Amino acid sequence: MRKLRADYAFVPDLKKGVFSPMANPCITVDESGKIIAIQEYSSPDSNSGKEDGIEYYNGVFVPGFINAHCHIELSHLFGAFEQASGMSGFINQINALRESVDERGRFEAMKQQFNLLSTQGVVAVSDISNCSESFALKRQFLNLVHSDSEELFPVYYRTFVELFGTEESDAEQILKRGEKIAEQAVQMGLKASVTPHSPYTMSPKLLKITTLRGLKSGEISYHSQESQEEEDMIMYGTGALAENYRGRGLSMPEPANTTALEYFLNTVTATSTDGLAKIEGRVNLVHNVVLSQRSIDAAKRVITEPFFTVCPLSNIFIHRALPPLDLMRENNLAICVGTDSLSSNTILSMVEEMRCIEQNFPHIPLGEILQWACRNGAKALGIEERCGSLQVGKTPGIVLIQNLRDFHLTPQSRSVRIV
Repeated sequence: MRKLRADYAFVPDLKKGVFSPMANPCITVDESGKIIAIQEYSSPDSNSGKEDGIEYYNGVFVPGFINAHCHIELSHLFGAFEQASGMSGFINQINALRESVDERGRFEAMKQQFNLLSTQGVVAVSDISNCSESFALKRQFLNLVHSDSEELFPVYYRTFVELFGTEESDAEQILKRGEKIAEQAVQMGLKASVTPHSPYTMSPKLLKITTLRGLKSGEISYHSQESQEEEDMIMYGTGALAENYRGRGLSMPEPANTTALEYFLNTVTATSTDGLAKIEGRVNLVHNVVLSQRSIDAAKRVITEPFFTVCPLSNIFIHRALPPLDLMRENNLAICVGTDSLSSNTILSMVEEMRCIEQNFPHIPLGEILQWACRNGAKALGIEERCGSLQVGKTPGIVLIQNLRDFHLTPQSRSVRIV
């Protein structure tokens, strides 16, 4: 048993529906990290060292973070990409630079980020894979047993094998290749399944069959409305992204005269022997930079469990734009937070993502942002029964955030996992 105390802890506020700070918390956990009790500490003793077997930490306790969107296998691309290139320019850079580092270098870059995510308090990751290079490290962290002499903590990685291909005739073969990769992960004890990439990188057939196959696992992850270039290409067949595809001789969907998200929903639910009136399961719609009310209404109507993940630092890196968080809040959407990859970010840090949100939307309280970064992400991955909030009976991980000012993150704020 361990007893831990801090200045505050963010715990669920059932009346407000967000996390609220509790003063002078004392949290008791067992050897597995399960929370046994949360109560107010009222001793007048000093704040130095351990008192009566209680560990004191200067800062604020929060649950372990859920990184709701990451491409950890792209970690070797740190510092290699030009910023503000737009989606067309970003795709060109991916095509040119993805294999620019050898296998050993790619592994070492991944390993460094695996370690950082673990020590900084991430307990689960919704991770996108295009190959099997990250699987050995994922298995290592899944089975990691923490000890006092070991700084690293276990992390659950939910692997989504991302598929893309613009030619209709290739769809079945692409799906088979993707399923083989996912099966490799499953055989290593990881949870993995195929998932669609985006509306503009997939033929309608591949988009549909991949989505339906992925949903059999209970959840998919899907890049949605990441840029105006994507929206223009899908709606009208125009813009920089459409011209990029034409220049490379790639097939594109016919102009849909609908938003890109509506196009996805219509494609998946189109009448056929395996068509669906609704999309059943957890659908993590990632980025949402040009999300509109029209798209929100369509998603609510068709998807039984929609989640809307934002990766603000990545969106600024590529597009110099941010998602419409106020519109999303007005619609009571289940918002999650991710870091994306080091090809489109300079750091994989949940604290920095939250600080970016605070800087650009200062009216959104930290307790609400923490709910997005913890509980909503756990819901999106179907692991809320054990993660996502500081509650008795859960094993959410306990993370210390230091250097807050009036419950706002500062440039000096740092997170470290305690349990």
